[in-house]
Amino acid sequence: MDRQQRVEACRRELANADAAAAIIFPSIDMAYLSGFTDEPMERVLFLIVPREGDPVFVAPEMYDEQIRDASWVEDIRTWGDGDDPYALVETVAAAFGFAGERILVDDRMWAQFTTELRERFPDATFGLASEAVGPLRLRKDDAELAALRAAASVADAASVAVRSLGGDAVGLTERELAARIETELTTRGGDGVSFEPIVASGPNGAKPHHRHGDREIEAGDPVVLDFGTRVDGYPSDQTRTVVFEGTPPEPFEQVHETVREALEAGVDAVEPGVTAHEVDAAARQVIEDAGYGEQFIHRTGHGLGLEVHEPPYIVEGNNQPLEPGMVFSVEPGIYLDGEFGVRIEDIVAVTDDGCERLNDSPRGWRGEGR
Repeated sequence: MDRQQRVEACRRELANADAAAAIIFPSIDMAYLSGFTDEPMERVLFLIVPREGDPVFVAPEMYDEQIRDASWVEDIRTWGDGDDPYALVETVAAAFGFAGERILVDDRMWAQFTTELRERFPDATFGLASEAVGPLRLRKDDAELAALRAAASVADAASVAVRSLGGDAVGLTERELAARIETELTTRGGDGVSFEPIVASGPNGAKPHHRHGDREIEAGDPVVLDFGTRVDGYPSDQTRTVVFEGTPPEPFEQVHETVREALEAGVDAVEPGVTAHEVDAAARQVIEDAGYGEQFIHRTGHGLGLEVHEPPYIVEGNNQPLEPGMVFSVEPGIYLDGEFGVRIEDIVAVTDDGCERLNDSPRGWRGEGR
């Protein structure tokens, strides 16, 4: 879908949510629907999508040209610093008849704006814009899938390059290796990093969201490598756990094999109609059967789209059925406090009869030449 088609689909979702309009704050949703967004700020900058009629920007006058250059939306109503921007919002609401109806506001809109909207529209009821935009973003179209595949391919190539360091990685600090990863991603066509890379060596690997520090990588260290890049605005995210050189500690090999088997079980469970809970359970059962259930301390996965973490969340209790076009991670892990951690992660896209695995880099633990 192009962005105009997304707005048409958003209107249908507004009707399904019994809402008369959505008011979008600078966010991923604004970019998804209009092509324009900016950093959140104290000035009113809203994209208003009525259930019937064309969308409207209410924006500071200094943004007029920027919005016209970036967005297909033609109705841009600007205000100066001495004006009341909410008077413009009230004018739009009156024109489209939603002042006393149900209004959906951006999930990440600042409280100062939602409070003012409630005061200006006392007869309205409010919900979250994810009711209308969420179902659209949940299922990726062909162009989005192509970008996600390309981003995954770049991350795969970088993973192979980093693994090929072998013994040359020993003695590097986690921070130095993280910088090397960023360079590998960029030189292979990625647009920077999609999140701050995780390089967690030795005991730091037992902290699932340790980023990177000044610890030097030692021979025999298990090193958790979790990173990604962006292509056309869409991210990649993969994790491998590698021993670059030397003999890993006991019981690393058993733990790594358990996590690898859990990954395969989770991926094998993915198909339309299966719930997110069932995918989580399939991966988790392998780890529990191996006696490490208490060391698997996070959900099995998260959705991937314009954001690195978005629905669907592959977690116990989420009974949302999987549908073609959904994209998410499968990333089981085992974390032994004070010793090491192992996590292996692939991104999958749900297809009509199963799933497509977007990652294809080696998943074993041995460094190059071992």
